[in-house]
Amino acid sequence: MKFSAPLVSGRLVKRYKRFLADVLLDDNGGAITAHCANPGSMLGLKEPGSRVWLSASDNPKRKLKYSWEVIEADGALVGINTAHPNKLVEEALEAGRIAGLTGYQTLRREVKYGKNSRIDILLEGADGAKTYVEVKNVHLMRKAGLAEFPDSVTARGAKHLVELGDMVAEGHRAAMVFLVQRPDCSRMSLADDIDPGYAAAFAEARRAGVEAFAIGCDVRLDGIDAVKPVEIIA
Repeated sequence: MKFSAPLVSGRLVKRYKRFLADVLLDDNGGAITAHCANPGSMLGLKEPGSRVWLSASDNPKRKLKYSWEVIEADGALVGINTAHPNKLVEEALEAGRIAGLTGYQTLRREVKYGKNSRIDILLEGADGAKTYVEVKNVHLMRKAGLAEFPDSVTARGAKHLVELGDMVAEGHRAAMVFLVQRPDCSRMSLADDIDPGYAAAFAEARRAGVEAFAIGCDVRLDGIDAVKPVEIIA
């Protein structure tokens, strides 16, 4: 995934109200408020003074011109925009980078299923067999090299796991794909101290036959690509 234009650099002043971030732009660009497309707590990724990079929109109808895309944390570039994971996983699937999720004939996004829900990605084989894929963004790192999910309580995430289990019960295949938007992690685990409910739902989904995969990203200032497998540990 390539950014459509060069990113604008600056220093984070503060992130607040979940979806807003004040940034002091470099090169005397002044202070602006950017959209922060991330509903999580962003634990460890919102320190004032951190170097950040923003995309700029030329859409005159947008209330906020800038969107926060990348932060420098722990010596690495980390992608924080949760609007990108589905696209990144789609590209990885099409490139055959997720072992175990290859050989499908079609890929569709945002397909209705379950109880008034939409699956992030639906894979279908030539024989009509379906695999339901839910994507979650991961960028929390509290121990070097170990990514964790989630960074805040997510009842919605637990609901998705139940629905994936329901698809397996109906005879389909279902999988969770965790997209790690940082290049400095080779392993991933569940942050059960942050959300024990999600951890319990994940364990139950795995017992029901839901598969789990994790893929890490190469985060650059010109784009982001999901390129390397990440080991999921208990």
